[in-house]
Amino acid sequence: MIQKKKRFAQVGLGGRHKMFFDALLGDFSSMGEMVGLLDSNPGRLERAQRKAREEHSVDVPGYGAEDFDRMVREKRPDTVIVTSRDDTHDFYICRAMELGCDVISEKPMTMDAERCRKIIVTQRRTGRSVRVTFNYRYAPPRSQVKELLMSGVIGDVLSVEFQWMLDVHHGADYFRRWHRKLRHSGGLLVHKSTHHFDLVNWWLSSVPERVAATADLRFYTPATGDRYGLTRRGERCHGCEEAQRCPFHMDLAANASLKGFYLDHEKHDGYFRDRCVFSRDTDIYDTMNVMADYRSGARLSYSLVAYSPWEGYHVAFNGTRGRLEHKCEETVYVNADGSVPGALKKEGSWIRVYPHWKPAYEVALLSGEGGHGGGDPLLLRELFDPEHAPADPLMRAADQRSGAWSILTGIAANLSIAQDRFVALRELVPDLALPDYPAMPSTDAPLQRRNAQ
Repeated sequence: MIQKKKRFAQVGLGGRHKMFFDALLGDFSSMGEMVGLLDSNPGRLERAQRKAREEHSVDVPGYGAEDFDRMVREKRPDTVIVTSRDDTHDFYICRAMELGCDVISEKPMTMDAERCRKIIVTQRRTGRSVRVTFNYRYAPPRSQVKELLMSGVIGDVLSVEFQWMLDVHHGADYFRRWHRKLRHSGGLLVHKSTHHFDLVNWWLSSVPERVAATADLRFYTPATGDRYGLTRRGERCHGCEEAQRCPFHMDLAANASLKGFYLDHEKHDGYFRDRCVFSRDTDIYDTMNVMADYRSGARLSYSLVAYSPWEGYHVAFNGTRGRLEHKCEETVYVNADGSVPGALKKEGSWIRVYPHWKPAYEVALLSGEGGHGGGDPLLLRELFDPEHAPADPLMRAADQRSGAWSILTGIAANLSIAQDRFVALRELVPDLALPDYPAMPSTDAPLQRRNAQ
Protein backbone atom coordinates (compact mmCIF):
# COMPACT_ATOMS: atom_id res chain seq x y z
CA MET A 1 0.00 0.00 0.00
CA ILE A 2 1.43 3.37 -1.05
CA GLN A 3 1.32 5.90 1.77
CA LYS A 4 -0.29 9.19 0.84
CA LYS A 5 2.02 12.17 1.17
CA LYS A 6 1.10 14.73 3.78
CA ARG A 7 0.66 18.27 2.52
CA PHE A 8 2.54 21.12 4.22
CA ALA A 9 2.51 24.90 3.91
CA GLN A 10 5.10 27.17 5.54
CA VAL A 11 4.60 30.65 6.95
CA GLY A 12 7.69 32.84 7.41
CA LEU A 13 10.74 32.40 5.20
CA GLY A 14 13.53 34.05 7.18
CA GLY A 15 16.48 32.21 8.71
CA ARG A 16 14.42 29.89 10.89
CA HIS A 17 12.45 28.37 8.02
CA LYS A 18 15.42 26.64 6.40
CA MET A 19 15.59 23.49 8.55
CA PHE A 20 12.00 22.50 7.79
CA PHE A 21 12.05 23.69 4.17
CA ASP A 22 15.22 21.74 3.32
CA ALA A 23 13.99 18.62 5.10
CA LEU A 24 10.65 18.49 3.28
CA LEU A 25 12.13 19.21 -0.12
CA GLY A 26 15.12 16.94 0.50
CA ASP A 27 15.41 13.90 2.77
CA PHE A 28 11.68 13.68 3.49
CA SER A 29 10.29 14.57 0.07
CA SER A 30 8.86 11.07 -0.31
CA MET A 31 6.88 11.52 2.92
CA GLY A 32 5.61 15.08 2.58
CA GLU A 33 4.91 17.72 -0.04
CA MET A 34 5.38 21.47 0.33
CA VAL A 35 2.28 22.95 -1.28
CA GLY A 36 2.47 26.62 -0.26
CA LEU A 37 4.87 29.31 0.97
CA LEU A 38 3.92 32.61 2.61
CA ASP A 39 5.96 35.63 3.66
CA SER A 40 5.47 39.35 4.19
CA ASN A 41 8.60 40.12 2.14
CA PRO A 42 8.10 39.42 -1.60
CA GLY A 43 11.85 39.16 -2.15
CA ARG A 44 12.30 36.39 0.40
CA LEU A 45 9.23 34.65 -0.95
CA GLU A 46 10.63 34.67 -4.48
CA ARG A 47 14.00 33.48 -3.14
CA ALA A 48 12.44 30.43 -1.48
CA GLN A 49 10.45 29.59 -4.60
CA ARG A 50 13.58 29.90 -6.75
CA LYS A 51 15.56 27.60 -4.43
CA ALA A 52 12.76 25.03 -4.57
CA ARG A 53 12.88 25.09 -8.37
CA GLU A 54 16.66 25.19 -8.83
CA GLU A 55 17.74 22.81 -6.06
CA HIS A 56 14.77 20.43 -5.90
CA SER A 57 12.94 20.85 -9.23
CA VAL A 58 9.72 21.69 -7.39
CA ASP A 59 7.35 24.58 -8.09
CA VAL A 60 5.77 25.79 -4.85
CA PRO A 61 3.06 28.49 -5.04
CA GLY A 62 3.78 31.66 -3.06
CA TYR A 63 1.47 33.96 -1.12
CA GLY A 64 1.74 37.32 0.61
CA ALA A 65 1.11 37.70 4.35
CA GLU A 66 -2.45 38.91 3.76
CA ASP A 67 -3.35 35.78 1.76
CA PHE A 68 -3.11 33.11 4.44
CA ASP A 69 -6.76 32.07 4.22
CA ARG A 70 -6.57 31.94 0.45
CA MET A 71 -3.44 29.75 0.58
CA VAL A 72 -5.12 27.27 2.90
CA ARG A 73 -8.31 27.27 0.86
CA GLU A 74 -6.50 26.75 -2.46
CA LYS A 75 -3.70 24.38 -1.41
CA ARG A 76 -5.47 22.40 1.38
CA PRO A 77 -2.41 21.67 3.54
CA ASP A 78 -2.71 19.05 6.27
CA THR A 79 -0.18 20.94 8.41
CA VAL A 80 1.00 24.55 8.56
CA ILE A 81 4.62 25.14 9.66
CA VAL A 82 4.95 28.48 11.48
CA THR A 83 8.43 30.02 11.33
CA SER A 84 7.46 33.70 11.23
CA ARG A 85 8.32 36.45 13.72
CA ASP A 86 7.34 35.52 17.28
CA ASP A 87 4.58 38.12 17.66
CA THR A 88 2.76 36.68 14.64
CA HIS A 89 2.80 33.02 15.76
CA ASP A 90 -0.54 33.13 17.57
CA PHE A 91 -2.43 34.44 14.55
CA TYR A 92 -1.15 31.78 12.17
CA ILE A 93 -1.38 28.95 14.72
CA CYS A 94 -4.98 29.76 15.63
CA ARG A 95 -6.15 30.54 12.11
CA ALA A 96 -4.60 27.34 10.78
CA MET A 97 -6.48 25.29 13.38
CA GLU A 98 -9.72 27.13 12.66
CA LEU A 99 -9.32 26.28 8.97
CA GLY A 100 -8.85 22.59 9.77
CA CYS A 101 -5.06 22.27 9.75
CA ASP A 102 -2.59 20.86 12.25
CA VAL A 103 0.37 23.05 13.21
CA ILE A 104 4.12 22.73 13.67
CA SER A 105 5.45 25.85 15.40
CA GLU A 106 8.97 27.08 15.99
CA LYS A 107 9.71 28.12 19.53
CA PRO A 108 8.54 30.14 21.32
CA MET A 109 4.95 29.13 20.68
CA THR A 110 3.98 32.74 21.36
CA MET A 111 5.20 35.60 23.55
CA ASP A 112 2.63 36.75 26.12
CA ALA A 113 -0.14 35.36 28.32
CA GLU A 114 -3.07 36.69 26.27
CA ARG A 115 -1.77 35.10 23.07
CA CYS A 116 -1.01 31.89 24.95
CA ARG A 117 -4.58 31.67 26.28
CA LYS A 118 -5.89 32.23 22.75
CA ILE A 119 -3.88 29.29 21.39
CA ILE A 120 -4.92 26.96 24.23
CA VAL A 121 -8.62 27.86 23.82
CA THR A 122 -8.50 27.46 20.03
CA GLN A 123 -6.79 24.08 20.26
CA ARG A 124 -9.42 22.81 22.71
CA ARG A 125 -12.23 24.07 20.49
CA THR A 126 -10.87 22.67 17.23
CA GLY A 127 -9.15 19.52 18.49
CA ARG A 128 -6.27 20.06 16.04
CA SER A 129 -2.68 19.05 16.78
CA VAL A 130 0.01 21.59 17.72
CA ARG A 131 3.66 20.55 17.82
CA VAL A 132 6.28 22.90 19.27
CA THR A 133 9.77 22.06 18.02
CA PHE A 134 11.91 21.78 21.15
CA ASN A 135 14.90 20.27 19.38
CA TYR A 136 17.08 20.49 22.50
CA ARG A 137 15.09 17.61 24.04
CA TYR A 138 16.31 15.33 21.23
CA ALA A 139 20.05 15.91 21.63
CA PRO A 140 21.67 12.73 23.00
CA PRO A 141 23.35 14.38 26.04
CA ARG A 142 20.07 15.99 27.13
CA SER A 143 18.34 12.62 26.77
CA GLN A 144 21.09 11.03 28.89
CA VAL A 145 20.40 13.52 31.67
CA LYS A 146 16.70 12.64 31.53
CA GLU A 147 17.46 8.91 31.66
CA LEU A 148 19.81 9.33 34.63
CA LEU A 149 17.25 11.35 36.58
CA MET A 150 14.58 8.77 35.80
CA SER A 151 16.90 6.01 37.02
CA GLY A 152 16.85 7.54 40.50
CA VAL A 153 20.64 7.77 40.62
CA ILE A 154 20.47 10.97 42.69
CA GLY A 155 17.08 10.27 44.25
CA ASP A 156 14.38 12.94 44.41
CA VAL A 157 15.53 16.19 42.81
CA LEU A 158 15.31 18.99 45.36
CA SER A 159 17.01 21.85 43.51
CA VAL A 160 18.40 22.78 40.09
CA GLU A 161 21.16 25.26 39.25
CA PHE A 162 21.10 26.22 35.57
CA GLN A 163 23.46 28.71 33.91
CA TRP A 164 23.18 29.45 30.20
CA MET A 165 25.86 31.43 28.38
CA LEU A 166 25.41 33.05 24.99
CA ASP A 167 28.81 34.10 23.74
CA VAL A 168 29.59 37.57 22.39
CA HIS A 169 29.14 36.33 18.81
CA HIS A 170 25.81 34.54 19.12
CA GLY A 171 24.51 36.61 22.02
CA ALA A 172 25.13 39.89 20.27
CA ASP A 173 23.03 38.78 17.33
CA TYR A 174 19.81 39.11 19.32
CA PHE A 175 20.60 42.79 19.74
CA ARG A 176 20.88 43.38 15.98
CA ARG A 177 17.58 41.85 14.90
CA TRP A 178 13.89 42.28 15.63
CA HIS A 179 14.46 40.31 18.84
CA ARG A 180 15.88 43.49 20.44
CA LYS A 181 12.33 44.83 20.84
CA LEU A 182 10.21 43.37 23.63
CA ARG A 183 7.01 43.81 21.62
CA HIS A 184 8.33 41.48 18.90
CA SER A 185 10.01 38.73 20.94
CA GLY A 186 9.09 38.95 24.62
CA GLY A 187 12.82 39.39 25.26
CA LEU A 188 15.34 36.60 25.74
CA LEU A 189 13.44 35.27 28.78
CA VAL A 190 10.73 34.21 26.35
CA HIS A 191 12.40 33.87 22.97
CA LYS A 192 15.56 32.06 24.07
CA SER A 193 14.82 30.78 27.57
CA THR A 194 11.74 28.90 26.35
CA HIS A 195 14.24 26.18 25.33
CA HIS A 196 15.85 26.16 28.76
CA PHE A 197 12.67 26.25 30.83
CA ASP A 198 11.23 23.47 28.70
CA LEU A 199 14.30 21.35 29.35
CA VAL A 200 13.96 21.76 33.11
CA ASN A 201 10.22 21.01 32.98
CA TRP A 202 10.89 17.89 30.92
CA TRP A 203 13.91 16.79 32.96
CA LEU A 204 11.87 17.06 36.17
CA SER A 205 8.54 15.91 34.67
CA SER A 206 7.03 18.86 36.51
CA VAL A 207 6.07 22.50 36.01
CA PRO A 208 6.67 25.71 37.97
CA GLU A 209 4.09 27.16 40.31
CA ARG A 210 5.59 30.60 40.92
CA VAL A 211 8.46 32.66 39.58
CA ALA A 212 10.56 35.64 40.66
CA ALA A 213 13.19 37.35 38.53
CA THR A 214 15.60 40.23 38.18
CA ALA A 215 17.20 41.47 34.98
CA ASP A 216 19.00 44.38 33.38
CA LEU A 217 20.54 45.60 30.15
CA ARG A 218 24.18 45.92 31.18
CA PHE A 219 26.42 45.16 28.21
CA TYR A 220 24.71 45.98 24.89
CA THR A 221 24.41 49.70 25.67
CA PRO A 222 25.75 52.94 24.20
CA ALA A 223 28.10 53.20 27.20
CA THR A 224 29.79 49.92 26.25
CA GLY A 225 30.24 51.13 22.69
CA ASP A 226 31.86 54.27 24.05
CA ARG A 227 34.21 52.23 26.25
CA TYR A 228 35.35 50.37 23.14
CA GLY A 229 36.14 53.78 21.68
CA LEU A 230 33.54 53.33 18.92
CA THR A 231 32.31 56.91 18.95
CA ARG A 232 31.32 57.15 15.27
CA ARG A 233 28.79 54.34 15.34
CA GLY A 234 26.10 54.23 12.71
CA GLU A 235 22.54 52.91 12.83
CA ARG A 236 23.71 49.62 11.36
CA CYS A 237 26.86 47.69 10.50
CA HIS A 238 26.46 48.07 6.73
CA GLY A 239 28.38 51.22 5.85
CA CYS A 240 29.37 52.02 9.46
CA GLU A 241 32.49 54.16 9.87
CA GLU A 242 33.67 51.97 12.76
CA ALA A 243 33.42 48.70 10.78
CA GLN A 244 37.16 48.04 10.76
CA ARG A 245 37.59 48.54 14.51
CA CYS A 246 34.37 47.10 15.93
CA PRO A 247 34.61 43.48 17.20
CA PHE A 248 30.83 43.17 16.74
CA HIS A 249 30.77 44.23 13.11
CA MET A 250 28.63 42.01 10.87
CA ASP A 251 29.27 42.16 7.13
CA LEU A 252 26.03 41.04 5.51
CA ALA A 253 27.46 41.46 2.03
CA ALA A 254 30.34 39.04 2.77
CA ASN A 255 28.11 36.14 3.81
CA ALA A 256 26.15 34.65 0.92
CA SER A 257 23.44 33.22 3.16
CA LEU A 258 22.82 36.40 5.15
CA LYS A 259 22.97 38.51 2.00
CA GLY A 260 20.45 36.26 0.26
CA PHE A 261 18.03 36.23 3.18
CA TYR A 262 18.22 39.88 4.19
CA LEU A 263 20.47 42.45 2.50
CA ASP A 264 19.12 41.70 -0.97
CA HIS A 265 15.51 42.13 0.16
CA GLU A 266 15.51 44.93 2.72
CA LYS A 267 14.30 47.29 -0.02
CA HIS A 268 10.90 45.60 0.21
CA ASP A 269 10.20 46.23 3.89
CA GLY A 270 13.04 48.33 5.32
CA TYR A 271 14.12 45.62 7.77
CA PHE A 272 17.80 45.90 8.72
CA ARG A 273 19.31 42.61 9.92
CA ASP A 274 22.48 44.31 11.19
CA ARG A 275 21.50 47.15 13.49
CA CYS A 276 24.16 48.38 15.92
CA VAL A 277 24.28 46.26 19.07
CA PHE A 278 24.98 49.44 21.08
CA SER A 279 21.79 51.20 19.98
CA ARG A 280 19.65 53.23 22.36
CA ASP A 281 16.53 51.59 20.91
CA THR A 282 17.02 48.17 22.54
CA ASP A 283 14.54 47.40 25.33
CA ILE A 284 15.31 43.74 26.14
CA TYR A 285 17.69 42.43 28.82
CA ASP A 286 21.13 40.84 28.45
CA THR A 287 21.59 39.79 32.12
CA MET A 288 18.84 37.69 33.74
CA ASN A 289 18.27 35.68 36.93
CA VAL A 290 15.15 33.61 37.65
CA MET A 291 13.93 31.60 40.65
CA ALA A 292 11.09 29.11 40.24
CA ASP A 293 9.29 26.81 42.67
CA TYR A 294 8.13 23.54 41.08
CA ARG A 295 5.10 21.40 41.85
CA SER A 296 7.45 18.50 42.51
CA GLY A 297 9.02 20.46 45.35
CA ALA A 298 12.21 21.28 43.44
CA ARG A 299 13.51 24.82 43.22
CA LEU A 300 15.22 26.26 40.18
CA SER A 301 17.92 28.92 40.12
CA TYR A 302 18.51 30.05 36.51
CA SER A 303 20.70 32.64 34.88
CA LEU A 304 21.25 33.78 31.31
CA VAL A 305 23.91 36.17 30.02
CA ALA A 306 24.29 37.22 26.40
CA TYR A 307 27.95 38.32 26.44
CA SER A 308 29.91 35.28 27.62
CA PRO A 309 33.36 34.32 26.25
CA TRP A 310 32.05 30.80 25.55
CA GLU A 311 28.78 29.29 24.34
CA GLY A 312 26.84 26.66 26.24
CA TYR A 313 25.51 25.83 29.67
CA HIS A 314 26.11 24.19 33.02
CA VAL A 315 23.29 22.50 34.90
CA ALA A 316 23.37 20.73 38.28
CA PHE A 317 20.63 18.70 39.97
CA ASN A 318 20.82 18.23 43.73
CA GLY A 319 18.91 15.21 45.01
CA THR A 320 18.31 13.13 48.10
CA ARG A 321 21.05 10.67 47.02
CA GLY A 322 23.60 12.95 45.38
CA ARG A 323 24.27 15.48 42.66
CA LEU A 324 24.31 15.28 38.84
CA GLU A 325 26.21 17.88 36.80
CA HIS A 326 26.18 18.38 33.05
CA LYS A 327 28.31 20.87 31.15
CA CYS A 328 27.89 21.45 27.44
CA GLU A 329 29.95 23.68 25.16
CA GLU A 330 28.50 24.45 21.74
CA THR A 331 29.88 25.85 18.52
CA VAL A 332 29.22 29.50 17.88
CA TYR A 333 26.92 30.70 15.11
CA VAL A 334 24.49 33.43 14.17
CA ASN A 335 21.09 32.66 12.73
CA ALA A 336 21.08 32.03 8.96
CA ASP A 337 24.84 32.40 8.51
CA GLY A 338 25.04 28.97 6.86
CA SER A 339 26.82 27.16 9.71
CA VAL A 340 25.48 24.28 11.83
CA PRO A 341 23.62 25.80 14.80
CA GLY A 342 24.71 24.72 18.27
CA ALA A 343 26.83 21.68 17.42
CA LEU A 344 28.27 19.91 20.46
CA LYS A 345 31.93 20.50 21.34
CA LYS A 346 32.97 17.17 22.81
CA GLU A 347 36.12 18.44 24.48
CA GLY A 348 34.13 20.86 26.65
CA SER A 349 31.12 18.69 27.48
CA TRP A 350 30.56 16.05 30.16
CA ILE A 351 28.15 14.44 32.62
CA ARG A 352 29.26 13.63 36.20
CA VAL A 353 27.48 11.98 39.09
CA TYR A 354 28.41 12.72 42.71
CA PRO A 355 26.70 10.14 44.98
CA HIS A 356 26.44 10.74 48.70
CA TRP A 357 29.20 8.89 50.57
CA LYS A 358 30.71 7.39 47.39
CA PRO A 359 33.31 8.49 44.83
CA ALA A 360 32.16 10.66 41.95
CA TYR A 361 32.25 9.27 38.43
CA GLU A 362 31.89 10.49 34.88
CA VAL A 363 29.30 9.08 32.48
CA ALA A 364 30.44 8.43 28.90
CA LEU A 365 28.81 11.21 26.91
CA LEU A 366 26.69 10.34 23.90
CA SER A 367 26.82 12.69 20.96
CA GLY A 368 25.08 13.16 17.66
CA GLU A 369 25.72 14.86 14.36
CA GLY A 370 23.74 17.88 13.25
CA GLY A 371 22.37 21.04 14.74
CA HIS A 372 21.53 21.62 18.41
CA GLY A 373 23.74 18.85 19.70
CA GLY A 374 22.42 16.30 17.23
CA GLY A 375 18.79 16.98 18.11
CA ASP A 376 17.67 18.45 14.78
CA PRO A 377 17.87 15.26 12.66
CA LEU A 378 15.99 13.23 15.28
CA LEU A 379 13.28 15.86 15.57
CA LEU A 380 12.84 16.09 11.81
CA ARG A 381 12.53 12.32 11.51
CA GLU A 382 9.79 12.30 14.11
CA LEU A 383 7.95 15.21 12.48
CA PHE A 384 8.06 14.08 8.87
CA ASP A 385 8.54 10.29 8.99
CA PRO A 386 6.99 9.19 12.28
CA GLU A 387 6.45 5.59 11.14
CA HIS A 388 10.21 5.10 10.90
CA ALA A 389 11.18 7.16 13.93
CA PRO A 390 12.47 5.14 16.89
CA ALA A 391 10.27 4.52 19.91
CA ASP A 392 10.45 7.37 22.38
CA PRO A 393 9.96 6.33 26.03
CA LEU A 394 11.34 9.74 27.07
CA MET A 395 8.29 11.42 25.49
CA ARG A 396 10.29 14.14 23.77
CA ALA A 397 7.47 15.25 21.46
CA ALA A 398 6.04 18.56 22.74
CA ASP A 399 2.54 19.90 22.17
CA GLN A 400 0.82 23.19 22.99
CA ARG A 401 0.85 22.41 26.73
CA SER A 402 4.65 22.12 26.82
CA GLY A 403 4.87 25.16 24.58
CA ALA A 404 2.73 27.11 27.02
CA TRP A 405 4.42 26.04 30.26
CA SER A 406 7.87 26.89 28.89
CA ILE A 407 6.96 30.42 27.79
CA LEU A 408 4.85 31.12 30.88
CA THR A 409 7.97 30.86 33.04
CA GLY A 410 9.57 33.63 30.97
CA ILE A 411 6.36 35.66 30.80
CA ALA A 412 5.99 35.41 34.58
CA ALA A 413 9.65 36.41 34.93
CA ASN A 414 9.07 39.53 32.83
CA LEU A 415 6.04 40.41 34.97
CA SER A 416 8.04 39.80 38.16
CA ILE A 417 10.76 42.16 36.95
CA ALA A 418 8.21 44.86 36.13
CA GLN A 419 6.24 44.50 39.38
CA ASP A 420 8.98 43.33 41.80
CA ARG A 421 7.05 40.31 43.11
CA PHE A 422 6.60 36.55 42.84
CA VAL A 423 4.19 35.68 40.04
CA ALA A 424 2.05 32.54 40.18
CA LEU A 425 1.68 30.92 36.77
CA ARG A 426 -2.00 30.20 37.44
CA GLU A 427 -2.52 33.99 37.21
CA LEU A 428 -1.55 33.84 33.55
CA VAL A 429 -3.40 30.79 32.19
CA PRO A 430 -5.54 29.47 35.07
CA ASP A 431 -6.72 26.12 33.68
CA LEU A 432 -3.70 24.94 31.72
CA ALA A 433 -3.32 21.16 31.73
CA LEU A 434 -0.05 19.42 32.52
CA PRO A 435 2.02 18.11 29.61
CA ASP A 436 2.60 14.39 29.10
CA TYR A 437 5.87 13.57 30.84
CA PRO A 438 7.45 10.23 31.80
CA ALA A 439 6.82 9.27 35.41
CA MET A 440 9.75 9.94 37.69
CA PRO A 441 10.86 7.03 39.93
CA SER A 442 9.74 6.61 43.49
CA THR A 443 12.71 6.82 45.87
CA ASP A 444 10.93 6.21 49.13
CA ALA A 445 13.46 3.59 50.28
CA PRO A 446 15.35 4.60 53.44
CA LEU A 447 18.44 6.67 52.84
CA GLN A 448 21.75 5.15 53.82
CA ARG A 449 23.64 6.56 56.76
CA ARG A 450 27.32 7.26 56.28
CA ASN A 451 28.37 4.97 59.13
CA ALA A 452 26.43 2.12 57.54
CA GLN A 453 28.76 2.01 54.52
